[in-house]
Amino acid sequence: MVESHPDPEALARLAVGFDHEFADPTLLVRALQHRSWQAEVEAPESNERLEFLGDAVLGWVVADIAFTTFGDLPEGRLTDLRKSVVNAKALASLARQVNLGPALLLGRGEDAAGGRTKTSILSDAFEAVIGAIYLDAGPNVAYDKVKRLLLPAMQRALPNIDKLDAKTVLQERAARLGLSAPRYVVDSEGPDHAKTFTARVIVGEVEAVGTGPSKKNAEQVAAEDALGRLPEPTDG
Repeated sequence: MVESHPDPEALARLAVGFDHEFADPTLLVRALQHRSWQAEVEAPESNERLEFLGDAVLGWVVADIAFTTFGDLPEGRLTDLRKSVVNAKALASLARQVNLGPALLLGRGEDAAGGRTKTSILSDAFEAVIGAIYLDAGPNVAYDKVKRLLLPAMQRALPNIDKLDAKTVLQERAARLGLSAPRYVVDSEGPDHAKTFTARVIVGEVEAVGTGPSKKNAEQVAAEDALGRLPEPTDG
């Protein structure tokens, strides 16, 4: 039988994790309603509308924090910093930190398939809870909750900000050097469950290679290698 309400103990732990006591607890419950649960119990709505709102709130707060706290960063690095914490993997990690998974309302199939630990479900639900806090207590409280949860991650990411998206940095540098856009060729070897990817990137007269457990990772490593071989552009 599908649960009609979240586990009370799980809800209590979640309230502690977000450090927010809801004036309207139904908003929190709605934020936990996955579409698989909605379909099975024929509920009027899932958490997707709150997810939409929470995504916008997160984007606003993180952009404001990045702009006001890290005043020496140029626009491109501010964007990279925001991407480092507002992405499915980072938000799912925060969702685990605040014990969100056990409180989710999932359909039987999704629950049996490990939905409480899935990155996509956790990150979406985290956004939905932020949206619920915004509706429950207003923008100032939502801002404070997001800042408390995400600022430490932003500070940890800052030392490696130039490495967050080496492909973008390489493309920008190639353009500033008057070179054509980098070209990537990717090969893979090994069984499907343990493939190793090798990426080769060519930019100007530089050819660099990177390997990794995914196509994206291998391309990033290759781009980092290429950046080390290309000269820094001189402005002016």
